[in-house]
Amino acid sequence: MRTSPRASTPRRYLMCPPTYYRVTYSINPWMDPGKPVDLQLALAQWEELRDRYRALGHTVEVLAPRTDLPDMVFAANGATVVDGRVLGARFAHPERWAEAAAHREWFRAHGYEAVREPEHINEGEGDFAVTATWLLAGRGFRSSPLSHPEAQEFFGRPVIGLDLVDPRYYHLDTALCVLDDSTDAEVMYYPGAFSPGSRAVLERLFPDALIATEEDAAALGLNAVSDGKHVLLPQAAVGLFEPLRARGYEPIGMDLGELLKGGGSVKCCTQELR
Repeated sequence: MRTSPRASTPRRYLMCPPTYYRVTYSINPWMDPGKPVDLQLALAQWEELRDRYRALGHTVEVLAPRTDLPDMVFAANGATVVDGRVLGARFAHPERWAEAAAHREWFRAHGYEAVREPEHINEGEGDFAVTATWLLAGRGFRSSPLSHPEAQEFFGRPVIGLDLVDPRYYHLDTALCVLDDSTDAEVMYYPGAFSPGSRAVLERLFPDALIATEEDAAALGLNAVSDGKHVLLPQAAVGLFEPLRARGYEPIGMDLGELLKGGGSVKCCTQELR
């Protein structure tokens, strides 16, 4: 078990306020148009997450929401950024198609030069997780397997494909979280979200991983963000707090219950600008 203190590193995040957030269609098992969203509460919860990042010393950039795109609050899905290079998204469902262009426009307007419009379906950091040298890449419900070699060629990093098999965990970021991206060793994940072969790959790559229970995974406890020391995660994932502390992390519980109605939590609302 780690004995030396952990240190956070300043991060830059891109977030989009839930100004026009609503659930009027269903494109994942969490979404039920019959359950109304409390928009004011959703905005207050989002603001608490944004303010917590800033209080921890991180920078939060804000992407302007659009009235016709209620899922823009889930900013992690709009792109993947590594070493200043931006691989845009290509969404699986037509309800979200226009989000991809809004993200690419933001990056170009903010001085990013290497911005790629992808050929194959990928939903940004929903299905791409970044370690020190790898990209872990989900597939099975949203992102196409063909997006994996595209990402590898663009970023010049090995891409490790992982098959998702439980529709509740339709994106990789609902089933796995990188805890320390300065290494290739520290993640937490829920095995039941993955195929047997992908579980075997994860066991081989991460023999000391923090394994989440079904209860904590079902609270979207793995839809979390770590800065190397602080781990912001859904407060309902109570079983993850002590294991994280035992590994030297400082878990911070967040209430994003209104965003959960759309199938997302902390990570879904947070795109990292590496």
